[in-house]
Amino acid sequence: MKKKVRVGVIGVGMGRHHAAGYQTHPQAKLVCLCDMNEVRLKAVGAELGVKTLYTDAETMFREAELDAVSVATPNAWHAPLSIAALKAGLHVLCEKPMAMRAEECMAMNAAAAKAKRNLMINFSYRFSDLSRALKQQVDAGAIGKVYFARTVWHRRRGVPGMGSSFTRKEQSGGGPLIDLGVHRIDLALWLMGYPDPVTVTGSAYNAIAAQIAARAKADYSVEDLACGMVRFADGSTLLVEASWAVNIDEREHMVTLVCGDRGGVVQKSVGGTYNFVGEVYTEEDGHLFTKRFDFSTAGGPSAYHEFINSILEKRPPVATGDHGLKVQKILDGIYDSAASGREVRYD
Repeated sequence: MKKKVRVGVIGVGMGRHHAAGYQTHPQAKLVCLCDMNEVRLKAVGAELGVKTLYTDAETMFREAELDAVSVATPNAWHAPLSIAALKAGLHVLCEKPMAMRAEECMAMNAAAAKAKRNLMINFSYRFSDLSRALKQQVDAGAIGKVYFARTVWHRRRGVPGMGSSFTRKEQSGGGPLIDLGVHRIDLALWLMGYPDPVTVTGSAYNAIAAQIAARAKADYSVEDLACGMVRFADGSTLLVEASWAVNIDEREHMVTLVCGDRGGVVQKSVGGTYNFVGEVYTEEDGHLFTKRFDFSTAGGPSAYHEFINSILEKRPPVATGDHGLKVQKILDGIYDSAASGREVRYD
């Protein structure tokens, strides 16, 4: 009989997707769920057929027979819960963003190294077939040496849970940059080969959501738009934009463009939806070509399956804590630069 990885999920809001994902893996066993909201916990447990439920993670670590956990809580609890799980000898899949600040990410990576356990970050946007197909083109040399990229996620209006943990800085660490931008930053960095950030310059605004929050009498202490420029050790540059409320013509606008000296690749949303197209731009024999993906056969595992596979195969996951740390440095850099009005430098 093949070994099964016994897994629990902490936080059943976003975590319900983790739980459902594990249930589709033939060598994963979803053992238990944990959430402080007992009503929601029982509802999701009934929905997924999971009977072992906890309202306290430390109790779950002590009592449940587990090999791994997902941490899918509000951002403020990512680091403490992940570190506690690693100290308990468990592999961890942590939701994005990895943590609230880079220092927490470093502590998480140190705990994983000491425990000799996998720490994976759920950068889910790189796990689509289209993203993999674009990565194959970049890795095959189709666009040559990368020197510039731009990555964007804007919403015309789309603040998640006004007055919830999303809009309270002490629980989230920030607004759309850390919530939406984190996905597009990871995708861009992955396509670029994950270079090391050297300098970050950023701005942050709250021009629209503050008005909405005031009318709703809701707590709102984060930005509604942030943007930044990142320079990397290899000389390349990345522009970042993210918003929950901005005056554009689409409900949702997502694009990640990566340019090299021989070509470029783009992944972009279509018509304000979550449907995407991918294109490759090249020059061949003096002619300019645009190659568009009609569909992709570059299939692969979901983030949840990759996490389980990495444990079974005793190898690092493809979305590592080191990746999470680099993304967090960019997030921190944009926020810190916006607050100080100065460039942030990483030595």
